[in-house]
Amino acid sequence: MTIKQLSIFIENKSGTLIKVLDKLSKAGIQIIASTVADTKGFGIYRILCDNPLQAYMLLKEDDINIQLTDVIALSIDDTPGMAAQAVQKISKSGVNILYLYSFLWKGKGVLVFRTDDNDKAMETITLNKMNALSEMDLKA
Repeated sequence: MTIKQLSIFIENKSGTLIKVLDKLSKAGIQIIASTVADTKGFGIYRILCDNPLQAYMLLKEDDINIQLTDVIALSIDDTPGMAAQAVQKISKSGVNILYLYSFLWKGKGVLVFRTDDNDKAMETITLNKMNALSEMDLKA
């Protein structure tokens, strides 16, 4: 099970990030987690939110360079070593993790990652009885 993540390409200049945040705020869209990866000249602002399709359409209307990406959100115990164990199991299955970020949610750790093979990653998650979250789980 994958969830939708917004990947927004923004210029590295004053005011571009606030434009996105203001637009989402005015629409009542709740950001659950986000991260910015910067490169020379622009950044990639990745967001998990409570209504990714609405957010996508809203930002696309303003000609903001945005993509919807399928990612996996994995719930883990908030104890040392749990992230390493989860990543190790997925990596041992031959799945490459392209990027990863994490946050705390309701007393649990959440690993959000994109892979080169979501089907194989989900098979590994199921076989190892790990807990993949749905978009509904994150709204609750």
